[in-house]
Amino acid sequence: MAATVAYDDVEVGTELPAQTFPVTRATLVRYAGASGDFNPIHWNEKFAREVGLPDVIAHGMFTMASAARVVTDWAGDPGAVVEYGVRFTKPVVVPNDDQGTVVEVSAKVAAKLDDHQVRVDLTAMCAGQKVLGMARAVVRLA
Repeated sequence: MAATVAYDDVEVGTELPAQTFPVTRATLVRYAGASGDFNPIHWNEKFAREVGLPDVIAHGMFTMASAARVVTDWAGDPGAVVEYGVRFTKPVVVPNDDQGTVVEVSAKVAAKLDDHQVRVDLTAMCAGQKVLGMARAVVRLA
């Protein structure tokens, strides 16, 4: 599989389709099972509060992976991402209700690089706060 977006069709400033990712406590349980990360800050409200968190929080890797989906969905191939990194700036707090919370991710092409590659800068927000900083991906396009 290869990227379906052509390098020549992309300009600096091109916006990728934004996406929202709902996160509930059930989402966290499923992610814990898939990842093997059963840290109690992700499922035990009492423990999370005892260590100074406002409530249970989403796994950082879950948030990071959700944001990356904006890039992989746009590129058409997860393998087109050659580099990806973020800084965790705020936790994604997940209340104990049926609604949970929502992570909103937007992205745009910030630079055209050599070898049909572009740098994509991402913005991930939850409850009006930026939850990922320096979120960047380098993507090899067609």
